[in-house]
Amino acid sequence: MEATTLSSYLVTGGAGFIGANLTELLLTDSSNKVVIVDDLSMGLKRNIPKSDRVTFFEHSITDHDFMSKLLIDEHFDYIVLLAAIASVADSVERPYETHQVNQEANLSMLETLRVNKIPFKKLYFASSAAVYGDSPELPKKETMAVKPLTQYAVDKFATEREVLNYGRLYNMPVVCTRFFNVYGPKQNPKSPYSGVLSIMMDSLKDGKPFTFFGDGEQTRDFIYVGDVVKAIRGLVETPDARDDVFNVANGQQTTLNQVAAALENLTGKKLDATHKAPRLGDIRDSYADASKIDHFDFMQHTSLSEGLAKYVASVQDKA
Repeated sequence: MEATTLSSYLVTGGAGFIGANLTELLLTDSSNKVVIVDDLSMGLKRNIPKSDRVTFFEHSITDHDFMSKLLIDEHFDYIVLLAAIASVADSVERPYETHQVNQEANLSMLETLRVNKIPFKKLYFASSAAVYGDSPELPKKETMAVKPLTQYAVDKFATEREVLNYGRLYNMPVVCTRFFNVYGPKQNPKSPYSGVLSIMMDSLKDGKPFTFFGDGEQTRDFIYVGDVVKAIRGLVETPDARDDVFNVANGQQTTLNQVAAALENLTGKKLDATHKAPRLGDIRDSYADASKIDHFDFMQHTSLSEGLAKYVASVQDKA
């Protein structure tokens, strides 16, 4: 009987919210093995699925020597670059440190692959809707001009362009996405980098105060993490999806006040909310045109009501 050949994935940031959910999805296919690199500054070790097909390295991707050796020694089929300092506010406070993680480290990996002529099937980079900035044009389309307002957005856009240029100039199979507001199980509300929805959920669960930065009428495009990780897997495993960037979103505009009301209804609790002035770099309105990625049959759109119900259930199960 012929042995099964395993497909090897490298997932940077694999102990984080999206990375851990992606790893779980990848392991549902018995032909996949996953190597995770995460410094646990945002991720949680308990997020990592227990499996003999998962290898975990507690390292920062800014350790260029370590990452280069790993890429050279392992020869991964798929390289998924999720590791980042994901807080816009933090990038305003610590611009160079976020730059080292969000751009320099990823460029170093691209250069290792190029210089050493390392073969791989696909490299994926997670960019962000933050690249669109406060442009009034809605919905946000991949072809529109960008207007990055913070170091986080600048680094995400620069790295996205570097990835696509390496693909074009050196014939590397690459693909990028721009995430909108991802939510769901394994999001860490204790992290200063966490999304607004998980912080809101944590406040409801524990009866803690929640602060709206603004009037709560700012809008976002919320997408369930299960749809996001299926999109990542689909993009890396589809040969024709390459040398391009895709919005990953639901294509719907929802206010924070609407989300708060929905969570209050699901939990039967009232949010103890206060309001402060908007933060530097915050964007008032954002939602996506998701038609480009919707051409692929792997893209799914869980409704906000269904996704929030799944998320609330996952939080209550852990309580």
